Amino acid sequence: MFRLLQIELFKIFSRPRTYIAFAVITAIIFLVQIALRFSGREYMDLIMSGVKETFEVPAEEALNGYLVCYIVLNLLLIHVPILVALVAGDVVAGEANMGTLRLLLTKPVSRTRLLLIKFLASSIYTILLLIWVAVLALGLSVLLFGTSDLFVAREVDSNIIAESDVLWRYFAAFLFAAIGLLTVTALAFMLSAFAENSIGPIVATVCIIIVFTILTQMQIPFYDETVKPYLFTTHMLGWKGFFYVRAEEGVTVDGSIEDFPLIVKSGLILIGYAALFVVTAIWYFRKKNILS
Repeated sequence: MFRLLQIELFKIFSRPRTYIAFAVITAIIFLVQIALRFSGREYMDLIMSGVKETFEVPAEEALNGYLVCYIVLNLLLIHVPILVALVAGDVVAGEANMGTLRLLLTKPVSRTRLLLIKFLASSIYTILLLIWVAVLALGLSVLLFGTSDLFVAREVDSNIIAESDVLWRYFAAFLFAAIGLLTVTALAFMLSAFAENSIGPIVATVCIIIVFTILTQMQIPFYDETVKPYLFTTHMLGWKGFFYVRAEEGVTVDGSIEDFPLIVKSGLILIGYAALFVVTAIWYFRKKNILS
């Protein structure tokens, strides 16, 4: 099984499209860091304009590596799922398109095991992509901007998280983001199992992500009550919950999370979706008549 996994990883990382996501992420993060390096003061004055009377935080201290990472994640984690589809949507359908899938199935490996290995390889790619995001967004930002307390702007209020209470929140947020991205990987993987070429699953995954994200962002009561709770994209934003803290008498409680049960619920829903997608892919592929 390990040998098969090595082969699948080799297939993934030997394709040029695999590195498109890494290049795009690198470019976006660098652009954000450069912009904040040269015009961060103006940006901080803008986002803190409504809370200056409540929080006395100098812009020089507020603009630090932790805040830069938070800004990058808000911009990037919405779009990374689209990049994940470039590989996960190709892992099965690409083989069918090249005419190698039928030959692959002549090997003494069950279809279920073959699909699980392909999904595992896709998941490893997704995790490596997220690690790259963490290295650039958090590691490089800390080196360039230093560390201090984290200022988190919210819709109705804001939080200031002590410097010593920030790092573990990022580790937790990245772990949660991994669950969300693996759900997208499972979706693209399922669509790939249904298709005969990789273009369809990739485009379909991108369209689903875009439509669901738009619905998630809409502030309309009808969608809030009927649609949003069932969209996996809604729960992919659960990583932000690690930065929403409780306050007692206006003082932030270190180590606190405002609504931890909600984060757990979102995580379990995402895991459920991922499992459903993978099981559906296996169920269909076991019955599929492979002609190419």
